[in-house]
Amino acid sequence: MRVTKEPEVRKQEILDTALKLFGENGYEKTSITDIAKAIGVAQGLCYRYFPSKEALFDSALEQYADILVEQFVGSEKDDHKTLRQIIEDMPSTMEERDTKYYSAFHGIENKKFHDQLTLKVCEKLSKIVVKLLEQAKEKGEISIDDVQTAAFFCVYGQIGILLDGTY
Repeated sequence: MRVTKEPEVRKQEILDTALKLFGENGYEKTSITDIAKAIGVAQGLCYRYFPSKEALFDSALEQYADILVEQFVGSEKDDHKTLRQIIEDMPSTMEERDTKYYSAFHGIENKKFHDQLTLKVCEKLSKIVVKLLEQAKEKGEISIDDVQTAAFFCVYGQIGILLDGTY
């Protein structure tokens, strides 16, 4: 019997299953056919939502980066906190190891994905840091001529740490 699901539910199911399989088997060893079999649907249904395995991966990357960056969005909107308070309140780590995404993006065989995730998170996070530095500058907390460059340095300057292989 065919099970009908709402499009967003089905799309998320495909993403979740793909991430699980990417984490277990690696990206290269996982096919759309494998993902469809694991869900119990026809391969064509996966292609209805994602035109390729790469597009599926890109969606997963975007979704995971959004989840990681979301932790910092609240800080940007709190006008009453000083920049120092925001920095002191930041989480010491951005992710938990037991999420559905962790093994797909942090396994040894998936280092390339970790690197892509790092760049995507930096891209998204830099926009938040620009706003935080602009707010701090308006309040007179900092004196920076080029806020965007300072924000990029703060965010992208950590890539060496994030990509050193001990993640």
